Amino acid sequence: MTIKKQLRSIHECLKKGKLRNELNYLHMKRIKQHPLFFALILMVSLNSCAQTKEQDTEKKVTSLFKTDQEWKDQLTAEQYYVLRQEGTEKPFSGKLLLNNEKGIYKCAGCGNELFSDNMKFDSHCGWPSFDKEIKGGKIVTKVDNSSGMKRTEIECAKCGGHLGHLFDDGPTKTGLRYCVNSVSLDFVSEKDLNARDTITLGGGCFWCIEGVFELLKGVKEVKSGYAGGTVKNPSYKAVCSGTTGHTEVVQVIFNPNEIKLEELLQVFFTVHNPTTLNRQGADVGTQYRSVLFYHSEKQKEMAHKVINTLTQEKVFEVPIVTKIQPIQNFYEAEDYHQDYYELNKTEPYCKMVILPKVEKLEKVFKEILK
Repeated sequence: MTIKKQLRSIHECLKKGKLRNELNYLHMKRIKQHPLFFALILMVSLNSCAQTKEQDTEKKVTSLFKTDQEWKDQLTAEQYYVLRQEGTEKPFSGKLLLNNEKGIYKCAGCGNELFSDNMKFDSHCGWPSFDKEIKGGKIVTKVDNSSGMKRTEIECAKCGGHLGHLFDDGPTKTGLRYCVNSVSLDFVSEKDLNARDTITLGGGCFWCIEGVFELLKGVKEVKSGYAGGTVKNPSYKAVCSGTTGHTEVVQVIFNPNEIKLEELLQVFFTVHNPTTLNRQGADVGTQYRSVLFYHSEKQKEMAHKVINTLTQEKVFEVPIVTKIQPIQNFYEAEDYHQDYYELNKTEPYCKMVILPKVEKLEKVFKEILK
């Protein structure tokens, strides 16, 4: 392919938002030898400026935006009435009114954590009451002049959902009473909050996959390492030689009550190319194969389900080659590989290869980010 045709191809990628696929082929070991290096640098710079402007605009919007139809599809009729139409449920009818379990109360619209069990008290008013909110600007207030009176309305700061009202007649030392519609809340018990599950994923360089999964809500820990080989405690050098049988992977420890396994797998198949055998961009070798090591039959079934869905919907033009295998071993990689993206964001590889993946994550999976 001539340089002119290659540039035209890259231009089309830019228009389609697929520049990441081009950049993946420019691994750091070869990037300066690629004939399109300087052309790509220029295009990335121009494209990055546009993205930065768009991202800055997004950051100014504090609420999660959905269309009215999307909210109707997600919420029950009563939830929609309260959260999106500023309605009020009947007093003494809410399922959380008398709840005394330990745990966290979240916005039923977006999962934003609003109150904890030790903030709740019985006000005998007919609705769940709290004397303070979880810190961090979780709730915003506005003046409500409806019903012929002036009140302070409270809304979820993330999605703008109507929660209830705030009064200054609370019996505790805060003097406040957050009067909240039960239907506008979801409750997660302390037991469910502490739930843990583990899955192991390989999709090319573990720096890239680790950097992405660390940003997801419900993910408690991500460790880079090696799995699937025959050598015990292999070194990075040995794995890179391709003789150990291992692949670079990340072991993801997550709370299934905060993020669904299916969501994790959707992210996995979005941020790497599952159609290239033993390769991700310029990283070639069995250590870069696309593989999912399951830890339970449930994970195995879900992996097949997600792949079948992607295949049926023809998300990829060519077949998915991701291997689905039971986990047999996992060896943690050397310390300098852990949290690599977080600690080295200014490095060229992080900017050129990992950042585009992170940006795509932020656009496609905005709702499940921390």
